[in-house]
Amino acid sequence: MEKAFSIPRTRFVVGVALAVGLFLWSADGAQFDFLKLGEGAVNMGEFVGRMFPPDFSKIDTILLLLLETLQMAIVGTVLGAGLAIIIAFGAATNIAPTWLYYLCRWTMNTIRALPDLVIALMFVSAVGLGPFAGILAMTIGSIGSIGKVFAEAMEAVDRGPIVAMESVGASKRQIVQYAILPQALPLLTSYTLLLFEGNVRGATILGLVGAGGIGLELTTAINRYDYGHLLAMVLCIIVLVTIIDQASAIIRKKIT
Repeated sequence: MEKAFSIPRTRFVVGVALAVGLFLWSADGAQFDFLKLGEGAVNMGEFVGRMFPPDFSKIDTILLLLLETLQMAIVGTVLGAGLAIIIAFGAATNIAPTWLYYLCRWTMNTIRALPDLVIALMFVSAVGLGPFAGILAMTIGSIGSIGKVFAEAMEAVDRGPIVAMESVGASKRQIVQYAILPQALPLLTSYTLLLFEGNVRGATILGLVGAGGIGLELTTAINRYDYGHLLAMVLCIIVLVTIIDQASAIIRKKIT
């Protein structure tokens, strides 16, 4: 009995040792330093102190930019999720042939390898400044991030209904339509809501490179040392993200 449990225990110890070693190696290479963080805490406190009190004198501008950010996230999520589910069909092993599987997986890997700001800069140079470039960047970015998750949700469905339909001669389309999608739909919906939450936060960053939304206003406030206005925008973003998070949680609870 002791011998039976010794092997898993040994593997666990070795695994922990490797994980700790990898962390320490990475921390050293990335120059992670708690002491330096402690020394800089005073400067961080001073920066946060300069942000108070928040200045809501430009609340109309903030709300308009938040609305634009929300609209960007909605359009980007709808387009991105729609295209992602199409490519997910080709990236699921239980649906697509091998050649298509690898093609779709490599495509999504390539997209995920590109930072969102780089994608946004590409579209800004193509279509100019404004929210349209941000929507295009979010759409492409969504394909890479959520397409893989969609494909894995389809791969994880129960094979019982699939085998039953195959035994009666159902076509691939019928199997996908009646056996795979109904099982994966709750997860696909949940992941789409999570994508929307992420796109709302991401849209605030895309504005830093001129791709619309409230990000450009955030950068302008920092450059002008207008910290009160900066804090007002941050607080409004927190409220918006919290509302979306709570609404998404309610929807996910009802569909799962």
